[in-house]
Amino acid sequence: MDVNYNVTYGNENELKYTGNINSENETGNESEKHEEESLKKDQAKLSEIRELGNTNMTGPDQSIQILPIIGQVEGHVVLPPQTKSTKYEHLIPQLISMEQNDKVKGVLIVLNTVGGDVEAGLAIAEMIYSLSKPTVSIVIGGGHSIGVPLATSADYSFITPSATMIVHPVRMNGFVIGVAQTFHYFKKMQERINSFIVRTSKIDKDELERMMLKSDELLNDMGTMLIGEQAVECGLIDKVGGIKEALAKLNELIKEKEEEK
Repeated sequence: MDVNYNVTYGNENELKYTGNINSENETGNESEKHEEESLKKDQAKLSEIRELGNTNMTGPDQSIQILPIIGQVEGHVVLPPQTKSTKYEHLIPQLISMEQNDKVKGVLIVLNTVGGDVEAGLAIAEMIYSLSKPTVSIVIGGGHSIGVPLATSADYSFITPSATMIVHPVRMNGFVIGVAQTFHYFKKMQERINSFIVRTSKIDKDELERMMLKSDELLNDMGTMLIGEQAVECGLIDKVGGIKEALAKLNELIKEKEEEK
């Protein structure tokens, strides 16, 4: 912006100027500033998607939020950089933000995980279960280990026909002290996981424990692998379906919630 002025002196301590203000460049500067801000916003969104795997559903109302849980659930120990992981310290603030945001009407949880940290996974599952917004989960590749309670934590769950879920007892890596206290610790942790799964799905407790202790299905391990329809038959998952069915169910739950209000 250019300012041309002439200075004149009138009475004492009075300064006057006359002239014109050239605003020829003002519009151009504002346009450049707007483009720069828009570019920064786009870069921030791309960074958020890349780092957190978080984005909104397309649409001005942003009513449906996507929560992807992929790779290994990372807990208190940082995983190697080449390991695909979902960090619990990223998901916790996202879930709180979804709960506080009135624009968010529902949450779609997309799972393709091999499991991971039990404490972190169970904490995330409890947070999803406690959301006041309608939630739908869908297992698209795998929902193994701690991925099982993450899948059942939603109001309604789906699994694609070819997706798998592995139910097995708690494992521990690293140094383990072979004493009675260690056994009791494992037992209590397993009870926490089993209790949550039974509370958030239709599976029977005895059936769940039987599948976990099965020794003739997994190589060098105990547990059971369930593929698609098998996860529905035992009561872990509600229905076989894909993204289309999951979104349709979520929209249905959102509509029912609004009608209740």
